[in-house]
Amino acid sequence: MPAVFIPVWSTGFIVARYGMPHSPPLAFLSVRYALSVLCFLMWIAWARPAWPRGRAQWGHLAVSGVLMHGGYLGGVWAAVKAGMGAGTIALLVGLQPVLTAVWLSRQGASHKVSPRQWLGLGLGLMGLLLVVWHKLGAGEVTRGNLALAVLALLSITAGTLYQKRFVGPCDVRTANTIQLAAALVVTLPFVPFEPGSVDAHPHLIGAMAWSVIGLTVGGSSLLYMLIQRGAATQVTSLMYLVPPCTALMAWVLFSEPVTATMVVGMVLIAGAVALVVRAPAAAA
Repeated sequence: MPAVFIPVWSTGFIVARYGMPHSPPLAFLSVRYALSVLCFLMWIAWARPAWPRGRAQWGHLAVSGVLMHGGYLGGVWAAVKAGMGAGTIALLVGLQPVLTAVWLSRQGASHKVSPRQWLGLGLGLMGLLLVVWHKLGAGEVTRGNLALAVLALLSITAGTLYQKRFVGPCDVRTANTIQLAAALVVTLPFVPFEPGSVDAHPHLIGAMAWSVIGLTVGGSSLLYMLIQRGAATQVTSLMYLVPPCTALMAWVLFSEPVTATMVVGMVLIAGAVALVVRAPAAAA
């Protein structure tokens, strides 16, 4: 799953580059959530999977959906719309593995982050800096877009930890439907207050189609299953691989340069993720 998830998730900034000039961020995301819910409902009607049992499970899914979709995507897209460069926000959101490890390390021995994993997290952060450093001047950082980026970072980190802690095993299709519906409920009321209007440009239509089918139905489902099956530190460490993968895509699609420093950063990140996700020798 990680081999598929990372390339799919990495297209998020590519989609933003195509779509954001033609729509306010929350209006775009609201349509994306609504269409995604519709796709999942059609899939559910055909496959008839079981819905989560109990109000508590529905409530936990709603909270995680608000954090992982509404807060994270809303913060990222609004920050990009407000002028923050892709490299800058990738660096900020890329702090998620470190933030997750710090939180878990304070929860007791049962969630202890090993020295090897701390080493991997540190190397990953160094590699991430090398990959995105040349892009840090691409957009101005203001108090407003910095606050939006921090909101996105805190939301995806809290959402991952919350889902791992409180959401029990359930079907990914019904779970995603509840999460997206909750994100739509909290996002839609803010749409009338956004400046600008939606322009049905071909780039916007293409960005919307991929956002729904590729990123939400595909990427979010994979992320849900990865969180359900893996340790939180291991899953979030995979996010280190997103900026290098995005940089390679931008090189192919937009001829953005890939420097020797970036290649070194990518190698560091690959090694860092291997250190974090590798099982201890005694666990064979």
